[in-house]
Amino acid sequence: MKDSALIVVDMIYDFIDGSLACQEADQAIANTVAFIKENHPYPILFIRDHHPANHCSFAAQGGPWPPHCVQGTHGADVHEALLPFVEEDLTFYKGEDPKQEQYSGFEGKNEAGQSLGEVLGLMEIQNPIVCGIATEYCVRNTAEDLLKAGFKVTVLKECLAYVDAQGHKEALEAMKAEGIRLI
Repeated sequence: MKDSALIVVDMIYDFIDGSLACQEADQAIANTVAFIKENHPYPILFIRDHHPANHCSFAAQGGPWPPHCVQGTHGADVHEALLPFVEEDLTFYKGEDPKQEQYSGFEGKNEAGQSLGEVLGLMEIQNPIVCGIATEYCVRNTAEDLLKAGFKVTVLKECLAYVDAQGHKEALEAMKAEGIRLI
C-alpha cells in the first residue's frame, strides 16, 4: 500500500542487550529486517528513546527504571542491522525533557522539530505499521496514539520484544480490542 509506512519503535541497544534488555529482542530485530527487505520501499520512521542523564524515569531521580538510552551512549543507538534504513529527518526522539516521561513515539520530534503525526500527514500516510520494543510500553502507547489520531494501525506481532511475556500478551489483547490490527 502506498499510503503505508513502517514505524520502528526503540530498537536501540539498551532495550536489546543493555540495562533494560527485553525478551525476544534479537528475534524482533531479525524479523523486522526481513520485513523491510520484503516490503521496501515503504518509508521507514524510527522512534528513539533519548534521555538526558538526569531523566525523571531513572531510579536515582525517583523513577521506576535504571538509567537507559542516555544521549550520546551506545545504549541509545539504533541496532546496527537497522542503520542502513535510518534517515535522520525520519527519526523521532522522545524523552529528552528531564522532567517528563514519554512512552509514545507520537510525542517525539525529529531534528526539524516536527512530530510523528505531522510527518505522517505530510507523507500522506494513513496506514502505519508498527513494530519495536517494548510491546507493553512504547509500542502500545505509540500504536494507541496513532489510532486516536485517526490512523488505521497495524502491529507486526513477530517484530516485537517485551519486558514480560504476560504483559506482552495482555498488551496485544488490549490493542486488538481497541481496533488495532495484529498480523
